[in-house]
Amino acid sequence: MRTPEASSTARENAERAVDAVQDEADTYRNGEDRPLGGYAVLMSVYLTTVGTLGAVAAKRGRPMPRPDAGDLVVTALASHKISRIVSKAAVTSPVRAPFTKFDGPGGPAEVMEAPRRSSRIRHALGELLACPFCLDLWVVTALVFGRVYAPNLTRLVAGSFAALTGADFLHLAYAKAQQIAEG
Repeated sequence: MRTPEASSTARENAERAVDAVQDEADTYRNGEDRPLGGYAVLMSVYLTTVGTLGAVAAKRGRPMPRPDAGDLVVTALASHKISRIVSKAAVTSPVRAPFTKFDGPGGPAEVMEAPRRSSRIRHALGELLACPFCLDLWVVTALVFGRVYAPNLTRLVAGSFAALTGADFLHLAYAKAQQIAEG
């Protein structure tokens, strides 16, 4: 059984530790509104998901994919397109709306959005969902584990989005060629 003095000391130590963490976070933020707690939650979700999916795959004896160069190219192209669609497409704005606010039009068929700041988690999710670079890690991870659990479907989906990436670049090249021809 703890004595009152031991409980008081433990509480004081815990309070000092919390204060030290808060001081470090404040120093890092440098006066900016950075949702470090929200980022920590997102990292925890990501690492827990990856750890769980990896452990289940290992326990079930699922073979880990050994991607060749073509797989890497398709995964990169598919990840690029999926993350752009999720983070920037006007048509997917309802998915982002609880976490972002509209700032204006972006590139072709895209919008610019800023994270909402009503809570640290909402802010962090808003940054994640509005940033194609941030989403790439999550998308690549989903495609990799898709190759573990549903390889044929994942190849079909990844190949489709990779082809869509190519089509988008052809649209942009065609539009540029028209500008040059008219210019």
